[in-house]
Amino acid sequence: MSTVLVLNSGSSSLKYRLLDDAETVLAAGLVERIGTEGGSLRHRGPAGEVTVTAPLPDHTAALALMMATCAEHGPELAPDVVGHRVVHGGARFSAPIVVDAEVEAAIEALSTLAPLHNPPGLLGIRAARAAFPDVPQVAVFDTAFHATMPPEASTYAVDAELAARYGVRRYGFHGTSHEYVSRVAADHLGRPDAKLVVLHLGNGASACAVDAGRSIATSMGLTPLEGLVMGTRGGDLDPGALLHLLRQGLDVDGLDTLLNRRSGLAGLTGTGDLRDVLAAAAAGDAQAELALDVYAHRVRGYVGAYLAHLGGLDGLVFTAGVGENSPEVRARVVAGLGHLGLAVDPARNGAADRGVRVVSPDGAGVPVLVVPTDEELQIARHALATVGG
Repeated sequence: MSTVLVLNSGSSSLKYRLLDDAETVLAAGLVERIGTEGGSLRHRGPAGEVTVTAPLPDHTAALALMMATCAEHGPELAPDVVGHRVVHGGARFSAPIVVDAEVEAAIEALSTLAPLHNPPGLLGIRAARAAFPDVPQVAVFDTAFHATMPPEASTYAVDAELAARYGVRRYGFHGTSHEYVSRVAADHLGRPDAKLVVLHLGNGASACAVDAGRSIATSMGLTPLEGLVMGTRGGDLDPGALLHLLRQGLDVDGLDTLLNRRSGLAGLTGTGDLRDVLAAAAAGDAQAELALDVYAHRVRGYVGAYLAHLGGLDGLVFTAGVGENSPEVRARVVAGLGHLGLAVDPARNGAADRGVRVVSPDGAGVPVLVVPTDEELQIARHALATVGG
């Protein structure tokens, strides 16, 4: 029996899961506060759950702590393949690939397009290659699922020569999640040919139009900055606003900070945590209420646009941290879309169930579903398939 270790590396965290080829979870955990003296690991294995604290100066130390914890509390790590989430694959990587030095260098070169994501992913790859030198490492790219977009959906209307020279086009992100969720939703509906709009709503957020399992349009673009309102990213913005700010004296680094860290819900309210924004709105904060209106308005616009692109709709699907866990956000998004056959049933929408479920009323024109995402499982499947496991 083959085993696959999945690593999802953030700038200060490392999520991991060990599965066998029957998709049984053998161990899972989360390492947090990497880069500090007060790092911690929460591990779940055959002996139950355990928390370990230790100094974690870098991802290599985090991986070493993970291996030591697994050795002590089980199961000892001896994977046949390691799968890694990599956010940006550019035009070069449209499918999972076994990592070598050349692939590493290419992922690093793409870091300017995903500065919050590719660098920590690369740190995890390098640490795992050092820890498991004889085990194939497979990079699974968030952009790959969107490689099926037609040219009219991926092409920006800018100078064609410059766009080709610098790779300026729409790539899209959250593809691993959109791929997994759209497949589960289609199975739940009994419609492998389903036309779906999938809303991955978390700290990062994106919409995707899926036609019979293929991405035909998505809201994120060249980078993960375009599209929906997010925790710290504002999504769609007139490029002229950036030129205006540059002329007012803001430099490129200042723009980078603004767009990646001081926009979205954080820019509008001071906090990027949607739970805090919802609480503030409930307490009568007008700015928080405005932020929620802007958030839902943007999502509704993409739902309508994608219905037009798909030529019909068999399901609207919510997923990720906000999409799965916030009945209020789901209700706000769907409000006003009754003319498209979309509605949520208050009791179903507010139920505590956390599995795959329909939250629209009986007889609704279009089912509204909640599907928990599982990027780690999808990465494991791709990693095993890539090496023939």
